[in-house]
Amino acid sequence: MPFSSLLYEVKDRVAYITLNRPEKRNALNPQLVAEIKQALADARHDEAVKLIVLQANGPAFSAGADLDHLQRMRNFSKEEHVQDTQALRELYEQIYFHEKVVMAWVQGHAIAGGCGLAAVCDFCYSVPEAKFGFTEVRIGFIPALVSVFVTRKIGEGKARALLLSGELIPAAQAAEIGLINEVFPAAEFAEKTRQKLDYLLHGASAFSLTETKKLLHQIRDIPIAEALDKAVVANVEARNHPDCHRGIDAFLQKQSIRW
Repeated sequence: MPFSSLLYEVKDRVAYITLNRPEKRNALNPQLVAEIKQALADARHDEAVKLIVLQANGPAFSAGADLDHLQRMRNFSKEEHVQDTQALRELYEQIYFHEKVVMAWVQGHAIAGGCGLAAVCDFCYSVPEAKFGFTEVRIGFIPALVSVFVTRKIGEGKARALLLSGELIPAAQAAEIGLINEVFPAAEFAEKTRQKLDYLLHGASAFSLTETKKLLHQIRDIPIAEALDKAVVANVEARNHPDCHRGIDAFLQKQSIRW
């Protein structure tokens, strides 16, 4: 599908998905949600793509729900509400369970659904000026979908404080509680995030990244014995993969390896 609300580019094994509604603070509406989902699908099926970067143009990463869409929602039928909610659920799931590593580069405020978008990525880096938070309770709504992911990411206590207060917190605090990974000064942001990207791009096997993500999802919230059974299976399968053979050979020969 052609993209009108985002930019999509594949360069040097990285798929860059750039939210491009700066005049609307990259607020989420059905069109943008559908386009992000399509871009993620394109990246998944493209063998030339190893990593994915989710970023945005303009002063905000994403301000959450689009105001025009919120106005139309007031007249939705129950079925329309279900369809609209399911679309956003599918987007979050698509990022969270994506076979490839997804890295968010946050250059401005990430609020409500926009904060959820950043939080479900595997890595999230931000400038100090950005604020994060889930403001749904302020307008009589609830942060339903994002609560599932945020609780798992930062723990119930911290999630309760964030989700129930509707408070916006600075990037430094978001990093401190584990909602995001690191904060870099705006002047250094491009350089620092590129370093993080290159570290994975050249320092880790694509097979290993995919299988590690898969295993982390499989072993969550199951008995430890069952989790270890799955870990044994993953370990054995990895030992027979060409990437493992290549990595071991390089290690034994004391050679550096560039994936």
